[in-house]
Amino acid sequence: MVHPQALLDELERAPEVPAFEHGSRVTTRGELRELIGRFAAGLRAAGLGPGDGVGLATAVTPEGFAALVAVHVLGARAVAVRPGLPEAQLRHILSDVAAVVVDDDTVVSDAEVPVLPVERLLTAYAEPVPQGQLDDIATVVFTSGSTGVPKGVAYSYRALTEGRVWRPPVPGSAHERLGAGFGRYLLFGTLASAVMVEQLGVCLFAGGTAVIPEGLPDFPAVLPRLGITAALTTVPRLHQVLEVLRDTDVDLSALRRLIVAGSPVPPHTLAEAAELIGPAMHHAYGQTETGMLTICRAGEGVGSVGKACDTVDISVREGEVWVRTPSAFSGYWRDEAATAEVRRDGWVRTQDLGFVDAEGYLHLSGRARDVVIVNAIIHYTGPIERAIAACPDVDQAYVVAVPDARTGEAAHAFVVPAPGRSPDLAELRKAVAAELGEAAVPARFSFVGAVPVAPSGKPDKAALRASIMD
Repeated sequence: MVHPQALLDELERAPEVPAFEHGSRVTTRGELRELIGRFAAGLRAAGLGPGDGVGLATAVTPEGFAALVAVHVLGARAVAVRPGLPEAQLRHILSDVAAVVVDDDTVVSDAEVPVLPVERLLTAYAEPVPQGQLDDIATVVFTSGSTGVPKGVAYSYRALTEGRVWRPPVPGSAHERLGAGFGRYLLFGTLASAVMVEQLGVCLFAGGTAVIPEGLPDFPAVLPRLGITAALTTVPRLHQVLEVLRDTDVDLSALRRLIVAGSPVPPHTLAEAAELIGPAMHHAYGQTETGMLTICRAGEGVGSVGKACDTVDISVREGEVWVRTPSAFSGYWRDEAATAEVRRDGWVRTQDLGFVDAEGYLHLSGRARDVVIVNAIIHYTGPIERAIAACPDVDQAYVVAVPDARTGEAAHAFVVPAPGRSPDLAELRKAVAAELGEAAVPARFSFVGAVPVAPSGKPDKAALRASIMD
């Protein structure tokens, strides 16, 4: 059985159960399965088939997801297109596809490939019978392009078939326990987000409904308004939620899983989240290349990112975290050199530093490449950020490397004060020196009211660096 057969079977098993809810519109699982069959027929009629690349520039809708699954039914290669891309990056992503699917009101400017509006594809129906081959590429998800050119993270049909997300969870597994909270999952942002779609799979196989908000979700008010039981959040959005909850009473009693992921979370922030949000608060760690690797409830395994998920093996080699999971990517699309740097003998090099404690919790200490080199000495920014953020007057801290004529590079710290607090610069320097030594103390500090957020939802260190380089 090849992906997406397990999903099609799940939709057929309970056809009357809602799969999506968007305002007053409800799409049942049976209707979603029919949409998949209609899209598969339409794509096939457009001349697309196994091995073809199909761009997907659709909004977060039942049709957008059905089109994605239909591409997999054909055994083709789904290429997710993130909205708002610069023209150069858009051309790069679409350079190797045969066609691109768009919403009726979506325009992919400068596209040099056939554009297929959703409306044109939904004219017939054919029973969806998966045609994919296990070792063919099923999906390519492009990174945010923060290094200039987006890298294509390629997943095979084998990864989607044998991984834990797109099949029924093993009874009694952590995956099943996680899914138990996904009765009403908040689906927003973009279907080009690997983690958002991954959690959608958890929702559908748990029998839940994906709830699409009208417009951008206003956290945390959107959660009780739509009766949400499970949602994803980034670290910057979590800080926004906490700012509201400090002064406003928001009923989060229906919430079962609020998962923060994407970048490190200071322990004091998680502790506050656990206090204000309760046992629904979870912290997860993963990468586009691997999917979710660990998860834990806030307050569990203090200072860690949790224990390995089902089917995930973790190995720490010379301080660097390596992982093995059937859900892992096959490689970077058409980039063998970059693939060889991170994929070896079935293992993926995360390029994160850390250790596993005696109870099996993974602790991260920084990024292997997120460094400042001062006088030829490497300093990892993660530990410096945590030392600053541990100070009671600090809410968030981010450290970037900047050129320095005297030392080659210098560390510049951006500090967001805690509400109503004024951090003492001397105390911040003392805290870093006490934890890591004088050489690790940033040369410069800037106090900011907020931190810019990248399209990926993570703190935008490139923008922080640019703000002092102009």
